[in-house]
Amino acid sequence: MIKNLTKKAFASLAVTGAALTASFAPAQAEYPEKPITMVIPLGAGGSHDLNARVITSIIPTYLNQAMIVRLTPGAGGQKGTQEVANAAADGYTLLFTHNYIDMLQQHVENLPYTPAEDFVTVARINYAPIAVAVQADSPYQTFEDLVAASKENPGGVQMAHSGNWGALFVPAAQMMKALDMQWNLVPYQGGGPALQALLSGDADVTMGFPSSLAAHVEAGKVRILATAGAERLYDDVPTFAEVGVEGDVGFMHRVVLAPAGTPEDVLATLGEAFKTLGEDKTFTRMMGRLGENIDIIGTEEYDAMRMEQSEAYKALVADLTGQ
Repeated sequence: MIKNLTKKAFASLAVTGAALTASFAPAQAEYPEKPITMVIPLGAGGSHDLNARVITSIIPTYLNQAMIVRLTPGAGGQKGTQEVANAAADGYTLLFTHNYIDMLQQHVENLPYTPAEDFVTVARINYAPIAVAVQADSPYQTFEDLVAASKENPGGVQMAHSGNWGALFVPAAQMMKALDMQWNLVPYQGGGPALQALLSGDADVTMGFPSSLAAHVEAGKVRILATAGAERLYDDVPTFAEVGVEGDVGFMHRVVLAPAGTPEDVLATLGEAFKTLGEDKTFTRMMGRLGENIDIIGTEEYDAMRMEQSEAYKALVADLTGQ
């Protein structure tokens, strides 16, 4: 009898102890519980860097955690991209990239990662039309002057770009093909360094986006000769369509990606934060000062666009390379 009571007592204590342990166990922390790192696979001073500084200055309001920018340029964007592909899929390491790095490079190189399998969209932030730019005192007063010089001396005009098959290289290649001219394409580690090459006189021409060019245009250091799209961004500057470059040339989508396997609830938290960010008045005002638009698209919609981009870029690469 005593033995049976003892067994029952121990069993009761075990149950009570388990209940107490469960009641005192720390609750699982809600994401995010520490700062988030946003990796940019490009150099300082480019449009991604400038856009990211605005994003990360305001989005902590909606995440209750800091978001830290880390620039990781190299290999045309592949160095930083691979870093995020290899990171833990926990929402604490994100990639701020663009469509050319994300969906085009796979068609020209054997990458150490597979974009469609290794990444998932968090949000597309905006898209931007590219512009052809020269120094304000350049002998090329108009786009026609630049084309004429390029045809007269093939390869004599030096064009600074952000890396092979990147956001500046691709429209330059499309433009040269459309207008039957040749530039000497010189790679730099991002749009910022490419712009500095122009400003320092190491290059004759470059391309850039509103956020990176605006201040230099206002300061009288840079002149824009043409812009992407069918509609003019500036009253006195022709569009690509007007100068004979037709089609979808020179548009860059800025997109935040996460490693594949990131939990759905984490993606939902991030997606909601970016959606709310797009409605923030301070964010809208600061992006306006950069000359950038805001057009936030969520996971499912932009993931579908990524697949469409991949097919389009596959055809584009075949067209440009003849392969």
